[in-house]
This record gives sequence, structure tokens and C-alpha cells, in this order.
Amino acid sequence: MFKSFFPNPRLFFTSAVVWAILSIGLWYGLVAEWGAALGMGAPAPDAPPVIGVTTFVQPDFLWFYLYFALMAGAFYLAWARLSPHPWQRWSVLGSIAILFVTYFQVQVSVAINNWYGPFWDMIQAAVSKARVVTDGEFYGQIWIFLSIALIAVAVSVVTRFFVSHYVFRWRTAMNDYYMSYWPKLRSVEGASQRVQEDTMRFARTTEDLGVSLIDSVMTLIAFTPVLIRLSANVTELPLVGAIPYPLLSAAIFWSLFGTVLLAVVGIRLPGLEFRNQRVEAAYRKELVYGEDRADRADPMTVAELFDDVRKNYFRLYFHYLYFNVARSFYLQINNVFSILVLAPSIIAGKISLGALNQISGAFGQVASSFQYLVSVWPTIIELLSIYKRLRAFEAQIEDKPLDAIEDEPVNA
Repeated sequence: MFKSFFPNPRLFFTSAVVWAILSIGLWYGLVAEWGAALGMGAPAPDAPPVIGVTTFVQPDFLWFYLYFALMAGAFYLAWARLSPHPWQRWSVLGSIAILFVTYFQVQVSVAINNWYGPFWDMIQAAVSKARVVTDGEFYGQIWIFLSIALIAVAVSVVTRFFVSHYVFRWRTAMNDYYMSYWPKLRSVEGASQRVQEDTMRFARTTEDLGVSLIDSVMTLIAFTPVLIRLSANVTELPLVGAIPYPLLSAAIFWSLFGTVLLAVVGIRLPGLEFRNQRVEAAYRKELVYGEDRADRADPMTVAELFDDVRKNYFRLYFHYLYFNVARSFYLQINNVFSILVLAPSIIAGKISLGALNQISGAFGQVASSFQYLVSVWPTIIELLSIYKRLRAFEAQIEDKPLDAIEDEPVNA
């Protein structure tokens, strides 16, 4: 699954994590200060944030772009020299490109959150008639938002186009690798489906989960300081009272609660999804045989195979019932959780409308980062079932015994 596309996967991913940590440490510990000495440092902490698209071409941004390119280029060249791989341009450079675009999209979210403050303060002033708001000021703020959104749309469209090619290259690499061992793999149940369908689903799902994980980490890094800065006037939480960093503490608690909740209630779903693929494959295989042979796909055999499909789906529906109840209930409360946390400050009039929107936006970003597993748990369940199916190929190639679940009856 990985060795077909990435060079020496275990060492590659380990080195990527270590290199990323080292790069982040160097940036915050040394390189960012070099940028400040060269006149390309970040603004002072008490300086108002830059509003609009010019935020992306500020000196500190340009300095980071250069640093990222140098560190990423060094990582790629090291792997290209030490462990050449036929797919290294797509697997290594492609992953680096996706990583950078993910970082940029997070910065777009920060730019929009910074825009919330002056815009909603302007709306509050206009509604309360605290000062005169001109047409030019109003439409100027709208144009600032649209200019940021235009960049976001352009980057998103180009990224999806690139990622589609990236995923198909990964599928091609897996397809070529498995087909080179086809004589050994053809005896595995549903082998044709695993090569034709599961490879594409595995590449696409893994890429989606990887990008969302990176996005969550980068969002957390970008928005945590913003949330701390904006929560200066928020000193206590409902029921809890005054605690250090109340909003950040509330986001962490709420996210951990949701993650543990869904992990517990959804623990049986990966195995059921795997069995679902097995019974569907067995049913489809018999129908395919029946297209060419009159002695196959007789009514009794087809009815028995479809009965296995029905039983497994009904079992799956039941377990998804209570899983979806827990997940939907949590997500619905999540929609108003930040407002509940801010209730004492809102009632006391400690924050303006613009600050409220900025805090809610930053709180939502930080909380959603911690809620990574909550958001993607159904996708993880699907990926685990695909992984189990492709793992049978790996075991067959390496002459290892199949996982125990492969030997279970399909209606177990």
C-alpha cells in the first residue's frame, strides 16, 4: 500500500516527522529572529493585524516561504539521493506541495478571522448609531472579504485538481505493484475488486485523512495564539469559574470528550464495514460468473448470498444508529458551545460584537482541530476496512498467514 508509492515507507514517514519537528524548532528558535534582523520579522505582538490580501505578502510571510522551500528541497534531495524511487516526484514533492497549500489555506482562515473584528464592530456602530458609517467604508469591507475569498477559491480549485492527479498516481503505483504479483494474489477472495476499487479508495481516503490531520495541526498552531490574545476579557467559564486560559481549556476539554465518546460507541464499526465488503464481493463474484456460465448464479445460491448481504447491512444499520445518535447530538451542542462558554462575558457586556465573532471563529477553529477524530471517525472506519482487505494482499505476497477476520464466516 505504501512501499509502491513512497521510498522505504517506515523510514520515510519517521524522517518526515522528525524533519518537520526540527524545521519548526529552528524556525521559532533561530530563523524567525534572523528574519527580524533582516527587516523581515513579524509585527509586534500589540500591533493590529494586517487586514486583507496584503497579509500574504508581508515580509515575515515571504521569509517563511523561502525557509519552507529550502527545508523542503533539502528533504527531497536527500531522499532522491539516498533511496531513489520511481514515484518520488509525486510521492515526495507532491506531498510537500500539498503540505504547503494546506498551510496557506489555514492562513486564509486566519485572514478572514482578522477581518471579522473591524467588520462586525462597524456593523455594531452602524446599528447602534454610535458613529457614522459611510457607504464607502461598508462596501470597502465587503471588497476586502471578497478579495480574500477569491484567493481561497482559486487555491482550492487548483489544489483539488492537483490532488486528483496525486491520488491517481498513488493508485497506479499500487495497481502496478499488486499486478506484478497477480499469480499469488488471484486466490484471495474478491481479488479483482481489491485491485480495481480498493486501491483507489485507499489512496483517496488516506490522502483526505492526511490532509485534514495536517490542516488540524496547522490550524491549532495558527489559531491558539489568536484565541489567547482575543480572550483577554474572558476570565471565567460557566459552572467552573475563573481559570487560566479559560477558552483554550474549554476547547481542549470539549474536544477530548467528543473524541473519547465516539471512539467508544464506534468501536465495532470497522469490523462490520470489512465484513460488508466481503459479502458484497462474494455476491458480485457469483453474478459475474453467472453472466458466462449457465450453472452459476442459480436462484438458491444467489438468494443465500444476498441474504448474507441483507443480514450484514441490517447489523451495520443498527450499530450506526446509536453511533449517529451520539455523533449528531455532540455536533449539535458543538454549534452553540462557544456561545455558552462566553455567556458570562456576553451578559456582563465585556466584549463587543466584533470581538464576539472573532472569538467564536478562533474558538471554533481551535476546537475543530482538537476534534479531528470526531470529524473523520466515519472515514477512519471506512479506511480501516479497506486496509484490512489490502493487508490480505500484503500477507499473500510475503507468504504470511491472513488476518483472523479473513477466515471468519461472512455472516459472523
